[in-house]
Amino acid sequence: MKPGSKYYPLFEHLQHCNQAVVTLTFAEIETLMGCSLPESARKKKNWWSNRDSPGALQAIAWISAGYQVKSVDLTQQTVTFKLFQATYHIQRQDGEIIWNADAIKALRIAKGFSQEKFARELGVRRETVSEWENSKYEPDCSKCKLLNIIAKQVNFAEPSTDS
Repeated sequence: MKPGSKYYPLFEHLQHCNQAVVTLTFAEIETLMGCSLPESARKKKNWWSNRDSPGALQAIAWISAGYQVKSVDLTQQTVTFKLFQATYHIQRQDGEIIWNADAIKALRIAKGFSQEKFARELGVRRETVSEWENSKYEPDCSKCKLLNIIAKQVNFAEPSTDS
């Protein structure tokens, strides 16, 4: 999330609120942003979807802060964000993580990165990360070693199953 984005203040607010569940009115979000939400935010629930794509700057704000939209009430004009907790099973062989599609995606999400930002950190194309996450290809040995280093930096381990 870039500081110049109009959704950056929402990202900052969520990043620093330290709450598992945050409910904000559209008016509160507009106050944070210093501008109005687009009309589609007031009329279409799918504007609030948790999509990780370059064109969805609003979603990148809450996803980068570690949240997902849990619910939207267009009548009451409120949105409830919930801290994202992945439930996944990491496979290991000889103590090392097997970097399959699920493990790669879980690590990326644990870091709060979009595919694009994760790709930059790994020195690969965004499409490569997508291909790994969709089981089209697997990372080579050098990328697996880099993924292990990143995993250790963020204390990436198998989380509990409660979500």
